[in-house]
Amino acid sequence: MLKRSASYSAPSTGSIDSMTAACVSELMNAGTSFHKLHLKITGVGSYAGHKALNDLYDALPGHADDLAEGYQGASEKLLSYTEASPTILNSVDDAIKYIREIYSMVSSLQSKMPYSEIVNALDTVKDSLNSTKYKLLFLK
Repeated sequence: MLKRSASYSAPSTGSIDSMTAACVSELMNAGTSFHKLHLKITGVGSYAGHKALNDLYDALPGHADDLAEGYQGASEKLLSYTEASPTILNSVDDAIKYIREIYSMVSSLQSKMPYSEIVNALDTVKDSLNSTKYKLLFLK
């Protein structure tokens, strides 16, 4: 089971502004979560997992920044971000489950996003998630 802060709620409802801000915050926190797991995985396949998680935690802050800046520019307003603790991941299985949760969150945001350029930026996030999930599932 993934451990989350008490203030976490999936951004699947609410205004597009609040959903976008929640997604940005989650992507930032996810970078920290995957980085911490990257440092502690061991056993068979740990090197492949270590490298795959490295690629993902390197990419996520940039994705979060691109989403925030792009949306704020398109909507011409600043978002309000809330603080939440990163999710605690203890295994590659936890990471795969979390990747699926983030993917679902991003897809939900995409389905409501009025700006096509932001929809495309969110596809880039999903591509990073899919690539990492593939590596964690099949490259051991």
